[in-house]
Amino acid sequence: MTSNAGVWIDHKKAVIVRIQDGVEEMHSIDSGMEQHVRYAGGKPEDQIEHRFTNHLKEYYAKVIAVLHDAGSILILGPGEAKGELETRLSVESPGTHVVGIETVDKMTDHQIAAKVREHFLHAGEEIHPGRPK
Repeated sequence: MTSNAGVWIDHKKAVIVRIQDGVEEMHSIDSGMEQHVRYAGGKPEDQIEHRFTNHLKEYYAKVIAVLHDAGSILILGPGEAKGELETRLSVESPGTHVVGIETVDKMTDHQIAAKVREHFLHAGEEIHPGRPK
């Protein structure tokens, strides 16, 4: 059973395209986090940063749960989240094979699916679009 995945990720949202046995599925995970805002007054900066970091840990755990059995993973995204996810994968799922990391700007879900499909088609896998999840 062949299982590959591509994920477009930033700190707000992850779009995961899984390709298993030639069938494509799309998953979307919202981080539930607004932009990293610095507050004047109130809680000290280190507590706010700690809360932000904990929120990211939970978010990445959800993304990794969807990616957990993928044989090969392509990571896409505009900012630092893609590198953070790669680091988390190497620690939490040491057998995971990240086949590439690409810096790309905002993309629609269809553009993400097409990019992942194209990447794995070049790797020789036949892919049939499935349903979004």
